[in-house]
Amino acid sequence: MAETKGFQSAVDIPAEKAEILARPLEERDDIVVCENVHKWFGDFCAVRDVSMRVKRGEVVVIFGPSGSGKSTFIRMINRLEEHQQGSIVIDGIEMTNDVRNLDAIRREVGMVFQQFNLFPHITVLGNITLAPQRVRHMPRGEAEALAMQLLERVGIPEQAQKYPAELSGGQQQRVAIARALAMQPQIMLFDEPTSALDPEMIKEVLDAMRELAATGMTMLCVTHEMGFAREVADRMAFFDEGALVELGPPDQIFNDPQEDRTKMFLDQIL
Repeated sequence: MAETKGFQSAVDIPAEKAEILARPLEERDDIVVCENVHKWFGDFCAVRDVSMRVKRGEVVVIFGPSGSGKSTFIRMINRLEEHQQGSIVIDGIEMTNDVRNLDAIRREVGMVFQQFNLFPHITVLGNITLAPQRVRHMPRGEAEALAMQLLERVGIPEQAQKYPAELSGGQQQRVAIARALAMQPQIMLFDEPTSALDPEMIKEVLDAMRELAATGMTMLCVTHEMGFAREVADRMAFFDEGALVELGPPDQIFNDPQEDRTKMFLDQIL
């Protein structure tokens, strides 16, 4: 077993990821490169001139007030929203209108949303195995074995034959995490994954995310869970009015923020 960020992984970390985690962040290669990215909705600029580089195996927590462009920004990283200016490069592939590039990028990027978006008429096992079989052409037996491994990883293997409506919100969100992982992505995006949950269900989802971070997964997480950010993030990115206002390690953000707007926001939420 390998250990990082204070958490013990429930699964063995592949040798290549363990090697990456052993290196300081500054010595790792960039897996996400955004340069001068803009996004408009009509006359409204939702994301303005954002540049950010994310290292392989890095966890970045993105936070800020409602309407600050956080969710729009990460949705552009797997082309759920199209950027209109600047460049986005994912694991060496530039985000363009070329369908082959988009397909290649989407195979490398998993996403978990506020809402669980599970198919209600399909079992938990079926929800997780659907994409690997159809997109990656994985044999059914192999897909089911992987799904059970992932359900074990998020702590709910006994729910495999149930339907989503039979699960709690926290369990459904953990199924959504397992479903995204079943495509074996290099990067995981989380768009406020606990915001639709009752308070007592939030911890179980954050625990699954902590475990995932400990395995060396590259993660970009939009969240207001500041305790999680303090524990798990390598860096935090504060957005306001579509702009990246401040980017730095948690100690700096919480104890010595450089921007007045960051200080004001943290004073309101902490």
